[in-house]
Amino acid sequence: MSPPSTRCNEDMPNEPNEVVIGSAPLTRDGVVAVARGGAPVAVDAVARKNVATARAHVDALADATTPSYGVSTGFGALAVRSIPPERRADLQRSLIRSHAAGAGPAVETEVVRALMLLRLRTLTTGHTGVRTSTVDALAALLNAGITPVVPEYGSLGCSGDLAPLSAVALALMGEGEVVGPDGATRPATDALRDAGITPVTLAEKEGLALTNGTDGMLGMLALAIRDLAALLDVADLTAAMSVEAQLGTDRVFAEDLQALRPHPGQAVSARRMREALAGSEIVASHRGPDCTRVQDAYSLRCAPQVHGAARDTLAHAEAVADRELVSAVDNPVVLADGRVESNGNFHGSPLGYVLDFLAIPVADVASIAERRTDRMLDVARSHGLPAFLAEDPGVDSGHMIAQYTQAGIVSELKRLATPSSVDSIPSSAMQEDHVSMGWSAARKLRRGVDGLRTVLAVELLTAARALDLRAPLRPAPVTGAVRDLLRTRVGGPGPDRHLAPEIAAAEELIASGAVQSCVEEA
Repeated sequence: MSPPSTRCNEDMPNEPNEVVIGSAPLTRDGVVAVARGGAPVAVDAVARKNVATARAHVDALADATTPSYGVSTGFGALAVRSIPPERRADLQRSLIRSHAAGAGPAVETEVVRALMLLRLRTLTTGHTGVRTSTVDALAALLNAGITPVVPEYGSLGCSGDLAPLSAVALALMGEGEVVGPDGATRPATDALRDAGITPVTLAEKEGLALTNGTDGMLGMLALAIRDLAALLDVADLTAAMSVEAQLGTDRVFAEDLQALRPHPGQAVSARRMREALAGSEIVASHRGPDCTRVQDAYSLRCAPQVHGAARDTLAHAEAVADRELVSAVDNPVVLADGRVESNGNFHGSPLGYVLDFLAIPVADVASIAERRTDRMLDVARSHGLPAFLAEDPGVDSGHMIAQYTQAGIVSELKRLATPSSVDSIPSSAMQEDHVSMGWSAARKLRRGVDGLRTVLAVELLTAARALDLRAPLRPAPVTGAVRDLLRTRVGGPGPDRHLAPEIAAAEELIASGAVQSCVEEA
């Protein structure tokens, strides 16, 4: 294969070199930079002052004769017991050990890093009461590339992501297992020692502060938002390629028609499709009065409406995520006047709902893409393309089974769109009698995002082959540039060959950002 076109950059955009916690709000881009890009973190002087002030309030309560929840009492259903000073370190240690009760396969490194960063951000708000040394230890763990092993199951999305966050706190204590920057799993005590990080002996309130947060849910939401924003751009492009390949019209995407229904996401998708089809010889070839087609199928004509609704749902999720990024989620919380008050802000429903909401457009955008793909393979609907885009139909099967793969994934995505957040299961002796299941919603959304990427990769492959088969008519500059980029990895029409590596190559081009970059530069 020839090297990639210089017009289509395959490298992801550069991430920030350092993410500073404290003075300025943490952004979704910052979360992605640390979680996925490995950017280091720093805690500024404002944050350190916030931490020290809140800790002074906790120390005063720890010395008081009146019991204070989370400082000098047990937790949850055991909050009625007052704990003497000499047992409080044992209390914190026991809390973490008992709550680090997850099971199942380890979650992805980027998820754990996002969770760690978001808990660090909350610790620096001045509402949790931890010590600066604990904050420094968590930041050091991130910067050393040490990732605690966090099992997939254990969070109900209420009282925070207790089991996942406890696995992180366990590593801070020098216990449990971690994954080092080399990808090897080893005991936390060894990894901390080699990195020069002193294990933390937790003081009053710190066990709760490290575990009572919605950070896993929020981290996965931030990552999904980044991925879905990119995939919706790709969906607009592959839809445009499919319209072009099937001799569809671009007139339905006109700005004045779209303005009759002024949803912002719809306007964006329609504009992107117009721009992608501008200058197409294929589209121009059937504009004349001899064209007898009145309307295109819904999967072509209504792409902006479907993709646009997905964009608007994503915008709502972005608003929720941004509100969460300036929240202080803990229980109890330390207030500015020194009070330590119980609250319900740890409940995951605000996140659980939007994580479930996003799974619906993920499934539907994939569904409409699969329908466009299927039309290109059917001689009764493809307007002159060979059956299954095969070189010699009957001897060759072309993209027949690639569409089967799409169909199987779409069916799975529909199951994943069933909401987790409508479920609840009581726990903690009925103290926690309503939970959000937001962690489960986030886990299935991640699988959904991966599935959508594969479905779009198959549409990209199929539409590019169909455009080649429309020669000598040339596609639009944008769609042609994307087709040419794909051809640096995947050959054009011809006899059947192993398709799985070609689907994987198309996925890699989408995941790398190369397809989107190609559109921007065309």
